[in-house]
Amino acid sequence: MEQKNVKIEESWKAVLNNEFSRSYFKDLSNFVKEEYKTGVVYPKPQNVFRAFELCPFQDTKVVIIGQDPYHGQGQANGLCFAVGGEGQPEITIPPSLQNIFKEIESDLGFAPDRNGDLSRWAKQGILLLNATLTVRANTPGSHQKKGWEEFTDSVIEKLSHEKENIVFILWGNYAKKKGEKIDRARHLVLEAQHPSPFSAYNGFFGSKHFSKTNKYLRDKGLGEIDWK
Repeated sequence: MEQKNVKIEESWKAVLNNEFSRSYFKDLSNFVKEEYKTGVVYPKPQNVFRAFELCPFQDTKVVIIGQDPYHGQGQANGLCFAVGGEGQPEITIPPSLQNIFKEIESDLGFAPDRNGDLSRWAKQGILLLNATLTVRANTPGSHQKKGWEEFTDSVIEKLSHEKENIVFILWGNYAKKKGEKIDRARHLVLEAQHPSPFSAYNGFFGSKHFSKTNKYLRDKGLGEIDWK
């Protein structure tokens, strides 16, 4: 895939320009196109880069790192931990997102909107970034180790090196490893266990990442996030 054909938000396109001409990205593009042609892949093609569309490079204040898109019908929407969206039928909130909402209520003292789309967060400068941006239906991990991880590593690296005072939120061992190269002298890195039911009670609940994020942004003279 030629650089000019990559449909990604313009500020990100400029920042990531070199990635699109690298051999791994061309191989990844060919693989993903073939997968969409021959089977069911999530999210919809127009939502693969949705996290970037809703949160341009220059507006990014917070990064939450996930792993794979959801692999069930109607769930994945291009934003990590989020489900559904405009024009989608009502989607059951997955357990991890339910636990995120519970922690927000405990931390900030109000019950957030239970709408699972989370585009309301992305539009405030939160990059909701999965490490892998596509997945085959009902086959978790099916698009891992095809090049997406290298691409999203470069996204994190660009943010770390070219911006200051971003809050990186890393939940679970996978995200922590993904964030190992973040410059912690320039940014705030918050780590906790994953919000899944298997680990939420081992350190996710009570981590207070939402209030800590807002305190940091406030102290840096940046706008706080409305975690509604």
